[in-house]
Amino acid sequence: MSDTTTPTVSSVSASTRNMMAGPNNHFGKYVKLNVGNHLFLTSFDTLTKEDTMFKAMFSGRMEVVQDSEGWVLIDRDGKHFNVILNYLRDGTINLPECTQALNELLLEAKFYCIESLIELVEQQLRTRSRKNAGDTDSCCKVIMLTSAKELPNIVATVRKPIVKLAINRHNNKYSYTASSDEMLMKNIELFDKLSIRLHNRILFIKDVTGSEEICCWSFYGNGQKMAEVCCTSIVYATERKQNKVEFFEARIYEETLNVLLYENRNAPVDEIIRATTPRFASAALTDDDFDEDRSTNTNSASATNRPPRKR
Repeated sequence: MSDTTTPTVSSVSASTRNMMAGPNNHFGKYVKLNVGNHLFLTSFDTLTKEDTMFKAMFSGRMEVVQDSEGWVLIDRDGKHFNVILNYLRDGTINLPECTQALNELLLEAKFYCIESLIELVEQQLRTRSRKNAGDTDSCCKVIMLTSAKELPNIVATVRKPIVKLAINRHNNKYSYTASSDEMLMKNIELFDKLSIRLHNRILFIKDVTGSEEICCWSFYGNGQKMAEVCCTSIVYATERKQNKVEFFEARIYEETLNVLLYENRNAPVDEIIRATTPRFASAALTDDDFDEDRSTNTNSASATNRPPRKR
């Protein structure tokens, strides 16, 4: 709803303002506001409920400008005024999701001197800022392996489980077909997803030193390789000898979860892992493990020296 003709603007006198604020009139108990050519009808009590610019307007402390039809003119964009007016009515508000809209609403709240709304919007902006900072901090770091000599040292010194993806963009074995290109992108995409989710528990390495396969996954725990998953090529016996590369996504997920068994946990958990994985029982133990074993053997010496029970 907007006016099509130029309104006749007049300044309201002090006596008129006092009449507006009078206990018996209250400006007819309703106020007509024209905010940037957006028209609003609200009650006098709503506008003067809090100590805001509106209370100053209708208490004689500020000059009020009206047109010939009685609309109080406010030279401000009325885009967010409906939200502000609803907040003045019942004290609740649904804050916008867009950060830009929040900043715009904050400017309007400051213009109208609505302190409680200013605090709400600023708090929401601070919360959103902290959340965005947390999302940035949660980005993972991936080691880029550029020399084959680096890997043995990393595997021997890092106590985390390790997942390594070796990629080769120049593999003539598959003639770099469209299928191999698609497979390469799928592997990289899966690697990125896993590294973002599990970077706190697993060390992820991207190997670009060259491989016979387009993509090859290697899984390490306790200082040794536990599993390996590589892309395989299927050559169709057609005139063009088309190639297709198989993507073992489910198995990659499975081996990634399996390698989590080799995280450094408390001693009881480590003992369970070693007890339930006999094929890795001969893996090299750390100095802490040897100290733990010696302590365990000392405490149980009397039990082991007992003669076997007769059956």
